[in-house]
Amino acid sequence: MEQTGSVIRFPVPFESGPQARAIFAPFRAASPERSFVVAQLGQSLDGRIATVSGESRDISGGAALDHLHRIRSHVDAVVVGAGTILADDPQLTVRRIAGKNPARVVIDPCGRIGARGKWLARDGSQRILITASAVARGEGAEIVRIDAHQGLIPPAAIIEALFARGLRRILVEGGARTISNFIDSGCVDRLHVLVAPVIIGSGRTGLDLSPIERLDMALRPRAEVHVLGGGDVLFDCDLTACRKRSN
Repeated sequence: MEQTGSVIRFPVPFESGPQARAIFAPFRAASPERSFVVAQLGQSLDGRIATVSGESRDISGGAALDHLHRIRSHVDAVVVGAGTILADDPQLTVRRIAGKNPARVVIDPCGRIGARGKWLARDGSQRILITASAVARGEGAEIVRIDAHQGLIPPAAIIEALFARGLRRILVEGGARTISNFIDSGCVDRLHVLVAPVIIGSGRTGLDLSPIERLDMALRPRAEVHVLGGGDVLFDCDLTACRKRSN
């Protein structure tokens, strides 16, 4: 292993070396008595997750996509918002590596998405639609109704509902508003920021947290930096000090 500052480089393949073991050690060490929540964000060097037109598919490289699928294989459930379903229609499965598909969870407060989307594929994985709408539908999905506040379903209530269904390790994958809401609510243990060597210059930002007045109010998580390959870099941020203990 070679270490320069806080950047860790391993000379062996990622999937068979100590780098993966170090990154996923917190997943394995998580207490069974409470949920463990990781949020994942793929962005450019200048903090963009999409262009002004919404194009985002080719920002992250292959190594970053492999890492995302590896996270999915380490969790019980992957969570996205309705906007991600409408914009990208993701499958939310493990395809790029060997592993078991997690449960697929969509947050749709107003019932926007209807009974559609690749996430509803009948492949044996659990599918859960979390909504505040009395008429929301998800073909074959379990409907979990939770009251919304100012248009948002509280992340703590979502985590509690998933934990009650045996889904303890949770990946919050997108979009930016959903991830920001979970962080603002103090519901995230780890934040994986995957940075690609590309400068977009304009477009949608990755995080939009509640404003602060002073820099001493900023989140300053302990972080490790891993070079994944192809220029993709992972910032593995420990947010446990900011996590509110709701379960």
